[in-house]
Amino acid sequence: MAEPEQPQIYLITPPEIELSRFPDTLAGVLDAHPVACLRLALSTHDEAQLSRAADACREVAHARDIAIVIDTHFILAERLGLDGVHLPDGARQIRSARKALGPDAVVGAFCGTSRHDGMSAGEAGADYVSFGPVGATALGDGAQAARELFDWWSEMIEVPVVAEGALDDALVRDLAPVTDFFGIGMEIWREDDPAAALARLIAAMG
Repeated sequence: MAEPEQPQIYLITPPEIELSRFPDTLAGVLDAHPVACLRLALSTHDEAQLSRAADACREVAHARDIAIVIDTHFILAERLGLDGVHLPDGARQIRSARKALGPDAVVGAFCGTSRHDGMSAGEAGADYVSFGPVGATALGDGAQAARELFDWWSEMIEVPVVAEGALDDALVRDLAPVTDFFGIGMEIWREDDPAAALARLIAAMG
């Protein structure tokens, strides 16, 4: 995931997907807009469900030369033919995931609002670091990743950074100069026309 001039889109699946419909919806979004990476971020820990979803989403993503990573379950990533893993707990498992998946896999880390966790993840070998939520949400402890964090990171750190969580047009406009990727998920999937919703967020980049 190389650093671009304008932020790229890092698409995140909904926590629950209906396999009879979601792959077609996903294909429509991927055909409408350039996407750098897709994260399979299901709430289930059921291996059979994860495997079926991974197979369906991988087929759609790889047909369009888009990398796909799985949230948390790096043990499954290689078995399912995925490109890597997104770890939700900062630097803790990066070295284990890298050892399991090899040097070419994508290994990213979510670091909440913590500059320290982000730096630790970068030093451990993360391919990217994700901060969030950037918008107001009832999830978690209410803390938000402020623009100052992205400002500092983009000036001081080489590791690409993802801004995610409760994004809207105003936040996208504000953060576009200081982030490499926008992690976009339920912001578009809850809309009737996800591709159109993504178009509005992309337009807000400038």
